[in-house]
Amino acid sequence: MRLVSIIIFLLFSVLAFGQLNTQKDTYTRCDSLRGSLRLERTCYNVGYYDLDVTVDPENQYIKGSNTIIFRAVEASNRIQIDLFEQYEITAIKTALTSNPETLSFTRECNAVFVNFKKDIKPGTVYYIEVFYEGKPQVAERAPWDGGFVWEKDKEGEHWIGVACQGLGASSWWPNKDYLGDEPDSMRIKCTVPKNLIAVSNGNLTDTAPIDTTQTRYTWKVSYPINNYNVSLNIANYTNFSDMYYNEDGDSLHLDYYVLPYNLEKAKKQFEQVKPMMACFEKYLGPYPFYKDGFALVETPYLGMEHQSAIAYGNEYKTGYRGRDFSQIGLDFDYIIIHETGHEWWGNSVSKKEAADMWIHESFCTYSEALYVECLHGYETAMDYVNARRNRVANKSPMVGIRGVNEEGTDMYDKGMLVLNTLRSIVDNDEVWFNTIKAITEEYKMKNTDYDELTAFMSKSTGKDLSKIFKQYLTTPNIPVFEYQLKKSGKLKYRWNVDTKGFEMPLKIRGNKSDEFITITPTTTFKKMKLSNFNKNEFEIDHRHFYINSKSL
Repeated sequence: MRLVSIIIFLLFSVLAFGQLNTQKDTYTRCDSLRGSLRLERTCYNVGYYDLDVTVDPENQYIKGSNTIIFRAVEASNRIQIDLFEQYEITAIKTALTSNPETLSFTRECNAVFVNFKKDIKPGTVYYIEVFYEGKPQVAERAPWDGGFVWEKDKEGEHWIGVACQGLGASSWWPNKDYLGDEPDSMRIKCTVPKNLIAVSNGNLTDTAPIDTTQTRYTWKVSYPINNYNVSLNIANYTNFSDMYYNEDGDSLHLDYYVLPYNLEKAKKQFEQVKPMMACFEKYLGPYPFYKDGFALVETPYLGMEHQSAIAYGNEYKTGYRGRDFSQIGLDFDYIIIHETGHEWWGNSVSKKEAADMWIHESFCTYSEALYVECLHGYETAMDYVNARRNRVANKSPMVGIRGVNEEGTDMYDKGMLVLNTLRSIVDNDEVWFNTIKAITEEYKMKNTDYDELTAFMSKSTGKDLSKIFKQYLTTPNIPVFEYQLKKSGKLKYRWNVDTKGFEMPLKIRGNKSDEFITITPTTTFKKMKLSNFNKNEFEIDHRHFYINSKSL
């Protein structure tokens, strides 16, 4: 029976969060071309994408172009963009000129090197248009393996989605597929059969018939956007809308695109959005994308945090497709709450490269706990946090391998537990929540990394958290509190960790009637005497500190 429980736990963990450990033993030239920076990438910064794609559902085929507007920052006679090898690039031309020139290019793996006749000049803006076509990779288990999902709804209509986090936006459209360089804004045009609706990010600005069989939908994104957040959702959708007003009276347009036969279910289920938005704004600061609104779009896969157009596939059930994801009996829709948290963490505050995916997932998962605290109180939130301890593997670091497009592991539940521990270390909620809001403001619409963000948190909290972050995030092991306790109440204790110079406060108490006291163990043994000591009631505060303990 225990073996069966373990297998079920592992399968559920994989379903919830992808693979437990996706890191490779070796990395190739192709990995480096995708994940690293070289002159062909550092020589320019993207300013704008104008994507125009036609989707052929019957043949599972796409064809289109992307105009890339960029500013040169270094002299170079070629740049790297990215597009998967299965697509044919029919031409690359200079764009928005009366006499466009055709540019030569070479391909290696999924990298495309575009050649210019002379060096691009720093400070100069350039325009190129990439024409391409082909069959996208089919996602066998979206969103984890990534690609296009070609399904049909219950009425036999095409129902199409795309999710490409990890796999990369270059799996379906040409772009600079490096996470640290986002366009300032973007337009997405999608042409589909006239009986279908194409929903993408931002605001719908135009709907136009192309011929008697096709309609083109034009969407405008007003803000910087992660490449993998750009998405298409194609179905026979019906739309309904609502408004959210925050405490300052600001209005946020809410849009919902659902399959017609699920309309009444959706109206009931999506009532969770407004109280959720109020909770997140309370703890995280204003919703980042007011001009683009907020949308939930029904998809044939579980969900994804596509900016301002969140993919929703939780089947209008509580928890995780009807399962109690909270493990403590809470009945909120996990996909709505988690994926919306990403609007702050991932979509606004963004990583520079895959290795720092923990920034997206750890803070987002912690936001779930803040949502619970907002609606159900602090102690219930602590129950929620601690119910997830058994999901953490602690087999490899949360921070991934740099330069090869490789994420870390344990980013979700361990990340939440670590941030909850940091709150306890700071031990001042005003300072802690001011720090959370300061992050969302300082890095709003920006890309950051481990070094920058952890230094910012140390400065904002007034505590040196560098060694604590190093231990929890860059090693697989959590701190072990080693102690020796005698009947007299004499306590000998230290931290057993990988990180030199590590010290971290911890709360303990000698008996259940006393308040917890704060001690600051280091890697060297310390001694103290506990007053009013009862050996059977000695307690280490595991509820608020994610650690292991060991009696010597």
